[in-house]
Amino acid sequence: MTASPRVALVTGGAGAIGAAVCRALAAQGRTVAVADLDGEGAALLAAEIGGLGVPIDVADPDSVDLALAAVRDRLGPVTVLVSCAGWDLMRPFIETDEPFQARVLEINLGGPIRVARAVLPDMIEAGFGRIVLVSSDAGRVGSSGEAIYAAAKGGLLALAKSIAREVVRHGITANCVCPGPTDTPLFRGLAEATTDGDRITEALTRAIPMRRLGRPDDVAPAVAFLSSDAAAYITGQTLSVSGGLTMS
Repeated sequence: MTASPRVALVTGGAGAIGAAVCRALAAQGRTVAVADLDGEGAALLAAEIGGLGVPIDVADPDSVDLALAAVRDRLGPVTVLVSCAGWDLMRPFIETDEPFQARVLEINLGGPIRVARAVLPDMIEAGFGRIVLVSSDAGRVGSSGEAIYAAAKGGLLALAKSIAREVVRHGITANCVCPGPTDTPLFRGLAEATTDGDRITEALTRAIPMRRLGRPDDVAPAVAFLSSDAAAYITGQTLSVSGGLTMS
């Protein structure tokens, strides 16, 4: 799996899956901009992997512009984008309201849209680009208690396919990676916030043919491959990393 020494931007890079992706891209030889709402965490990880930590709020257009300007100034144009930033709370659909809906959609769908739009001009100019949107199997098959989150993640599948069609002539690919249930602080927080979280976790684990939850290090290699030069002929695709829970 080869990779040219190009600049990679990972949003949500200080999170569990994001950090694993940053380490995998750095191991490929990428120069990684670790972008996260947790600016301190981003800086710490960047120091570990020899990259650049930048604070970013993907729900704020001004914050996205500032972060991209900092990356361009310090590292150069971004030609690899991995969108990992996300947020959710488990809540029955009928109990959701407009503020909750707006927040889930803005972070999980609006954020990846605006970041991808911001980096595409540099990719087009370079004649090379890799966009990997970290979606979720919830977006492929639905998820009880996560209707709006699933809708947002499903939107990423359509976004990647649409971008892929528009920019393929510029040497740019766009794909989605869909983790299944993955043992992260976000997943544990979702489980702990419900009265039957342990039961849900046990049921999910039993339903996965490999009989365990995913780990961030299970997801990162799939993202790294789709970000590599070796994946030049793969675009508009959705890859689930779910231990067999979902199968295409």
